Parts: sequence; C-alpha cells; structure tokens
Amino acid sequence: MLPGAPWLLAHKSMLAVNQPRKISLYGADYVMWKDTVGEIHALPNACPHLGAMLSEGWCEAESDGTSAIVCPFHALKFDGSGCTVLPGSSKKTLPQLKPLELTIQGDFVWSYGEYEPKISIPTVLNEIANTYYFIGHTADRSVETDLLSMLLNMHDYNHQNGTHRELFRITGVEFHQFIDDGHHSQAFYDMPTAPYSLVEKLIKPDLFLLPSTIKAHLENHFPSLVIFHGEMPLGKAAQCHIFVPEAENRTRTYILLFGQAKHPAFKVFGNTYLKFGKVVVDQDADILRKIYPDTPQKIKLSNEVGMDWVRRNFESFPNVVSPNFSKLISDTPSLPR
Repeated sequence: MLPGAPWLLAHKSMLAVNQPRKISLYGADYVMWKDTVGEIHALPNACPHLGAMLSEGWCEAESDGTSAIVCPFHALKFDGSGCTVLPGSSKKTLPQLKPLELTIQGDFVWSYGEYEPKISIPTVLNEIANTYYFIGHTADRSVETDLLSMLLNMHDYNHQNGTHRELFRITGVEFHQFIDDGHHSQAFYDMPTAPYSLVEKLIKPDLFLLPSTIKAHLENHFPSLVIFHGEMPLGKAAQCHIFVPEAENRTRTYILLFGQAKHPAFKVFGNTYLKFGKVVVDQDADILRKIYPDTPQKIKLSNEVGMDWVRRNFESFPNVVSPNFSKLISDTPSLPR
C-alpha cells in the first residue's frame, strides 16, 4: 500500500460542521470531523474504553468554537488531542487516543498515515484551486480491490471503448503521446464516440453536452491522483480522481471537479459534469468486480505505457527509475512484440 506516500483524505467541503465521518487508511479506521472554526480533527475510531465506533457518535461544541467527539456507547467525550474527562472527575486525562497527523493545504486534507514521508505532496491541486472555481465532489466510494489494480485500471488507455462504452458510446482510442517524468506523467489521446439521435438528446438533454470526440489529457501524479483536463466551448474543467488505500484489498476513490468558465452558462452545467464523473467511477468499480486478478497476462496491447509506468513506480517506490523497455521485453517472452 506504498507506506510513505501522501494521501488526500478529503476536501473540506466533504466534511459537514460537527458531523463525524469514518476515514480508513492503511487498514486503520479514524473518525474525522470539522469544528465551527474550520479546524479538522482525526482520531482512531475505536473508543479506548470498550471499542465503540466514535464515528457513530456525535460532536459536541465547546465554548471556544472547537468541538469534541462523543462516544455513542457511554457518551465519553474526546477532544481533538484525544483527551477525555472521566465521569465523576473535572480534570482532563492525558491523551488516550493518538491523533492522526494531518497536513492541511487550503481546502485539502492530506495524511501520510503513521509513516514517515517518502515523497512530497503534489502542489498541482493548490495551483488548480487558485485558477479554477470548485464545482463539487462526487463518486466517493470504497471498491473491493487493491491499490495496484485500481491504478492499473485508471492508466489502462485501451479500456475506454469497453468499460466506458455505455453512455459515452466510445468507439475507439486514438493514442498520441505519453510523457514520462518519474512520479509525474501525462497522456494525450482522442476517443471518437457514436452519435446520439436528436430524439435521444431531447429526451435526455444532458446528452447535448457530450462531444463527438472526447479529447483526453490526463495528468498523473503517482500514486494518488489523476487529473482529466477537459476543454469545451463554454469553459475548461479539471476532473481530479483521488485514490486512498483503505486496506490491502479495499481502495477508496472519489472525484473533485474544478471549472474555469469562458461563458456564464458553463456554471449551469456543473451538476451534469459531476453526474458524468460518477458514471465513470461506477463503471470502473463495476469492471473491477468482474476481473480474475490472478490471470496471467498472455496478450499485451499497444498503448499500455501508462500501466507500465504504474508497475515500474510500484516496484521502485519511493525511488524513481528510468523505463527500461529492453528489460520489459526480455522479461515477458510470451507476449507479442
């Protein structure tokens, strides 16, 4: 699960004030909440008394604007540092729970878990937030798959006309370029689509927003972030796909969507673009349920360079190594050359 990598646990908009939320990372569960002054807190989710899930409790506001999490079992109250006041006492205990270390950058809540940082937090989301407006988040779900399988799927540029054919009607993939720069890469390709009829579009007006050719520019930041840069007549969008290893065989994913309007009408369609993003995630999650993970790969398609990039970074993490195409060929003699 790549210990030492930074993981984006949430955008602040995903946390309602004084509403506890369960967050999982590296096989451990935490309760996260935002208080009325906007501070984010995260503690281990098991109450140190008898193990009740703190995320099933509630938040109680304090006089200074901060808030504490209250256990649903015996109503023990824990502040953000993990201290409580036992019944019959007026004095706080020493910390009973160790807070999860968070790194807050603007509206982005990052964490390395309990591990020492091995690679730095990418700055690209801060740059996007400074030049785009935030449209919203969608498709926040846990998928029963390991992190590597999830990332291989996201960087498989040949699956678009299979997995994502429904709704988008993608008929093929025309791959143009892959730029490999260590833990950062970019992919450029076009996806022609089969047209919807006018009647179909009138029945479902959202279809008017689908282009005849989807021009894909993916910006990849290993291992936690893929950004789909889209440009339309009314504006530009940055659709950010986030990945978090919740457990060895469970990976969380969600989308943060940012926009840059060229025309005021662009903002009207924000919810529609969020719906399209959710469809993509749902389709990816569905196909991952229908794969035999231990099947040996006997066929290699063209344009699998993104998947090779993922595998290489997984094997060498946290170090960056240059691609060795001759080694890849010699190691896979059964694959077509």
